[in-house]
Amino acid sequence: MKTTMTFVLSLVCIAALAGDAPAARRTYAHQDYFETYEGTATCLECHEAEATSFFHSQHYQWEGDTPNLVDGGGEERLGKMNTMNDFCTNPKASWIGNAVNSDGKVIAQGCSKCHAGLGKMPTREISREQLENIDCLICHASGYRRDAYQDEDGNWEWKPILWKNQRGLDSISKRISMPERKMCLRCHAGAGGGPNFKRGDLEYTLADCDSDFDVHMATEGNDMSCVDCHRGEDHRVRGRGADLSGTDSPDNPLTCTECHDAKPHNVVALDKHTEKVYCTVCHITEFAKTDPTDMVRDWSVPKRHEEANKYSATITFEKNVTPVYAWFNGNTHLTRMGEEVKPAKDGTVYLMRPDGKRKDKNSKLHAFKLHEGVVPLLKDKNWISPLAVDEFFIDGDIDKAVREGAAAAYGDHHPDYEWVRVKRYMGIYHEVRPADKALQCLDCHREGGRMDWQALGYKKDPLLDAMD
Repeated sequence: MKTTMTFVLSLVCIAALAGDAPAARRTYAHQDYFETYEGTATCLECHEAEATSFFHSQHYQWEGDTPNLVDGGGEERLGKMNTMNDFCTNPKASWIGNAVNSDGKVIAQGCSKCHAGLGKMPTREISREQLENIDCLICHASGYRRDAYQDEDGNWEWKPILWKNQRGLDSISKRISMPERKMCLRCHAGAGGGPNFKRGDLEYTLADCDSDFDVHMATEGNDMSCVDCHRGEDHRVRGRGADLSGTDSPDNPLTCTECHDAKPHNVVALDKHTEKVYCTVCHITEFAKTDPTDMVRDWSVPKRHEEANKYSATITFEKNVTPVYAWFNGNTHLTRMGEEVKPAKDGTVYLMRPDGKRKDKNSKLHAFKLHEGVVPLLKDKNWISPLAVDEFFIDGDIDKAVREGAAAAYGDHHPDYEWVRVKRYMGIYHEVRPADKALQCLDCHREGGRMDWQALGYKKDPLLDAMD
């Protein structure tokens, strides 16, 4: 019997050495640094300087420097807090709180759900209260989850879902690392109300995708994380699309040529294109490849969703969307809140529009998602106005949503308003396909091809023009 047991144990040891043993448990840098997690105060014991730098960042302030805005900008600080978009419009009227439908189900929790704070609005003046409002774990702790809770005084805050389970919370709070793809995507892929609603090129699929979906982030490929490109100094994120008013790193822009040669093709005709055509035009052939994206959001027409027992704006979704193309020199035209709108000839107001022209030496052709919307316009002032969206999701009362939005933004409790069509250009930079899947010449240079040559400033297709 003893011999048999020894033989069995030997087999077990051999199997373990052969690779059948469970994988080694992952270790984390902070697992021995503290015993009990007591909120952000625990982080501040060692990282007050880092918290201070993050407090001043665009991820916390939701405002940033504006050197890339045409007609103003410069020293003005703008961002989500004081501008308006055509998705959820502006966060001030819908910051935090559980919007509950008649079934008792939470259907919205406010814009701060994707703010890296614990429920208080950011202030420009730093304080201990503001530093302790920073939620370090939302970006740095793997597996961390939070929810909105209300205290005895009726104040809302974001707390870890394990806040009553100290042992579990201590375990999660020690899983500290640089932000991983999943951490970034839980906000950036879910912005605008649902999976891929807003950006179009930031899908949850990027957390674990193949090279054909995105050649940079492919798990069995380059396996790059968001911070490989976007990480800057002192929590300042690099990169700015055409529809972002502020920037965190005005002196540290992000371009493809940091990793790729300016003329990478070794083909004269293609390398000539890079002088006026940005990489994304050819290498992002479509976006919204897994989840459809919101292309039109009409707030003037409420839509009832019986199964979900909620209301929304009337939204038009599309999948496998072909980008639109426009010249962009890095600067943007913004329609500000509290300023009279300047409609185009067809009456459309452009909330964000890239600056650039064909003959501008600093302009290149870029790929965009062109989003359309219908939003309120205050008649007496000709100002665009946001909505209080969370209560609207419950009752579908669009007039009340407009009134409460105007009150939060302008102090106008009895607005006289109408509806105006708006458009917004949004840069497309992700879901880059491999070189052999990039656009070919005839995708653009043929009758019925992708490019509207006249809109881009040409009399006709420049290839045909060169052949004449």
